[in-house]
Amino acid sequence: MDYRRGEMIYEGKAKRLYRVQDHPEWILQEFKDSLTAFNALKKGEFENKGRINRDITSLVFRFLKGKGIPSHRVADVGANEMVTEKLEMLKVEVVVRNVLAGSTAKKFAIEEGTPLEKPLTEFYYKEDKLADPFISDEQALMLKVVNTQGELDQLKRLALEVNKGLIEFFESVGLKLVDFKIEFGRRASDGAIVLADEITPDSCRLWDKKTGEKMDKDRFRRDLGNVKETYEEVCERLRQTWEKKV
Repeated sequence: MDYRRGEMIYEGKAKRLYRVQDHPEWILQEFKDSLTAFNALKKGEFENKGRINRDITSLVFRFLKGKGIPSHRVADVGANEMVTEKLEMLKVEVVVRNVLAGSTAKKFAIEEGTPLEKPLTEFYYKEDKLADPFISDEQALMLKVVNTQGELDQLKRLALEVNKGLIEFFESVGLKLVDFKIEFGRRASDGAIVLADEITPDSCRLWDKKTGEKMDKDRFRRDLGNVKETYEEVCERLRQTWEKKV
């Protein structure tokens, strides 16, 4: 298939989005080499980060598809691009936590690394100028991030299904899934809500199961060093285990 890049329609912190010539139903996403943290107050980059994150996202979406969880992925293109369905993105980030870490552990004065009895699902309003604030179910409905309580419940169910799949996916390569954030979009054709955006060390907390070493963007947030090497290792572990299986 010839996925010809059209005009750029949007540039965000991690990706540039382009039209696909002769296919208005698709978008071409270019994964950038940039790193950001704290709502882009801290910035950096490293070579080939876009390729690494595209490859990880592709493997994740292909794995989840095998579990019956659809995403917007259509095909990988070039070194760091992915063709996806054009969706109406929901203005909400869904976060699932299996272990308390980062700001949530600090917020409740609970030791980082404390496991939760069951996964904790949270909603955050996707608005950069407001720093993506936490919202309740009622606030989500007030802000019309979805149309009904039923759709809000659907987001929770989907997020927990993704969580179950990702735990298996990452545990297979010796990584503990601490928490993650995901986004969803709505198809114009049938109104279905599907998984979108990306799933990478930018959007997940991953700890090495043997050493407890942080294998995600916390290495950048907390100035732990070896950011590039850690992303490369996560990608290589996943490639070796899953590339020929999904």
